[in-house]
Amino acid sequence: MELRYLEIFCKVVECRSFSKAAASLCLTQSTVSIHIKALERELSVRLLDRLGRTVTPTRAGAILYRYAGKIVRLKHEARQAIDQFTGTMKGVLEVGASTIPGEYILPRLIGEFKRAHPDVRPVLRVGDTRSIYGEVLAGRVEVGVVGSPIKDRNVRCAPFASDEMVLVAPPDFDRSALAPGELAGVALLAREEGSGSRSSVEARLAEAGVDPATLVYAASLGSTQALKEGVKSAMGLAFISRMAVAEELRSGTLKAVEVKGLNLDRSFYVITHRLRFLSPIAVSFLDFLSARP
Repeated sequence: MELRYLEIFCKVVECRSFSKAAASLCLTQSTVSIHIKALERELSVRLLDRLGRTVTPTRAGAILYRYAGKIVRLKHEARQAIDQFTGTMKGVLEVGASTIPGEYILPRLIGEFKRAHPDVRPVLRVGDTRSIYGEVLAGRVEVGVVGSPIKDRNVRCAPFASDEMVLVAPPDFDRSALAPGELAGVALLAREEGSGSRSSVEARLAEAGVDPATLVYAASLGSTQALKEGVKSAMGLAFISRMAVAEELRSGTLKAVEVKGLNLDRSFYVITHRLRFLSPIAVSFLDFLSARP
């Protein structure tokens, strides 16, 4: 069984698309299809179902993916271990991050790490906290940075950086401050369930005596940018990271509304799988992050 065939098969499963896998691997789509057919012939079983533009593994494909993923990861780890032994740092660094660290913190830090290790190719996946937690558990990323603590004995979780959530409104909103109890009478916009930002705000509100179930969510929006645009269009108010709205607050296109007595400071957390071997590149990146002030 050719190792290259297994790498291509894993990439198709992860991308759920032949064309996206081909682009990721810098191959033509026809080459990817030929390799998958060769693997299916060798195993005498269909591995993938083509459902329109989406590709999903068959039951046999799911079984193979569990083992092929381990084989591909071991290949990368072996290569990185040899590179580390010879004094080089080369290979792929796979990091997952929730929206705020993924868009406002990690790109700069990954850039600094890349300048120190030019032969490392970083891959940054951005999702909500729940999805990044799942990526770490599945071994699809080695390092995750999320917006709320993960309580799982199989996951290491350590504070990484600080943030502050702020309630923002359109500039013509007629209040500059609200009591926590008044939030139940205000239309709010929020990220989807599973978002670390939403979880942290609802936890702080509960501590202040506000039952999150009493909040009126006019809409749940799938990104921080969508939240900002929703507030600007007067759909409702939203709790958003101060990092994400710094420019809008400076320019006056959004307005900060104080929630009296409510502490909305929060932390981001670095997570790794406790039971999985970390590659030398991942270990070096974690050391780099921990050395940041």
